[in-house]
Amino acid sequence: MKLVVTGASGFVGSVLTESLLQDGHSLTLLTRRAPDSPSHTSKRWLHWTPGASGDWEGAIDGCDGIINLAGEPIAKRRWSVRRKEKIRLSRIGATSVLVDAIAKAAQKPKFLINASAIGYYGHRGAEMVDEESGSGDDFLASVCRDWEAEALKAEQLGCRVVPLRTGIVLGAGAGALGKMLPPFQCFVGGPLGDGHQWMSWIHVDDEVGLIRFVLENEKAHGPVNATAPNPVTNKDFSKTLARVMKRPCFLSVPAFALRGIFGEAAEMLLGSQRVIPKVATELGYQFRYPTLSGALEDCVH
Repeated sequence: MKLVVTGASGFVGSVLTESLLQDGHSLTLLTRRAPDSPSHTSKRWLHWTPGASGDWEGAIDGCDGIINLAGEPIAKRRWSVRRKEKIRLSRIGATSVLVDAIAKAAQKPKFLINASAIGYYGHRGAEMVDEESGSGDDFLASVCRDWEAEALKAEQLGCRVVPLRTGIVLGAGAGALGKMLPPFQCFVGGPLGDGHQWMSWIHVDDEVGLIRFVLENEKAHGPVNATAPNPVTNKDFSKTLARVMKRPCFLSVPAFALRGIFGEAAEMLLGSQRVIPKVATELGYQFRYPTLSGALEDCVH
């Protein structure tokens, strides 16, 4: 296929593009800055500014599909008013101009796989939620809700749209796990807050595998939860990580300390989301890493 990918230089995007190239797909990667990686005969980079039109729009005309992973990192620093607006615009603005480019295209893409997040559901305690569950009412929920609404406008243009609601992506030395390992390596790891909050996670190989799966499966449309089928509490996550690393797990980080450090963004660490990948399972996706112990064994060793 001829595919256009945004966010290709990120953690998930870089693994995804390598997987797609190995299978012979032709990729146009939209980027804000020049890449460090060398060019490839089946890969070209085009400069774009998320939220702004430009010459890159020509790549949309005649491509088979778009995978939009663009978005400012949400865990970089505290959420000031300016920071929250940047988080919103980097997602909703980028998606909006992609949909506009689809509308202008003479030969429109067949599908748009658009990143979203399980933040859509808000904080739900121990309630088990799936794609049919409603949206939350906090900041991240409102971002995800508006983000998906922007992407779904492409359905009116004849595109199959899949908002991919991703959980915590686990990979070796990168992403969320890269930030979790140091305390355990220093023998001071443990749960966050009371540890009762649920964590919905996915191994990066399954994140990429699921993107590939919905890309090729025309039955996939509408929201899809990109989470493993076995979410765990933060306490169980911490204990499993400690066991895999052969480290103790006895020091917890008080909730008030996390809120003091991260402000409103601490709710990402303390909030509870027990998310089930109902659609992926019903469509027949087979998870390579359905259990946390197997995923962490692969990532850590």
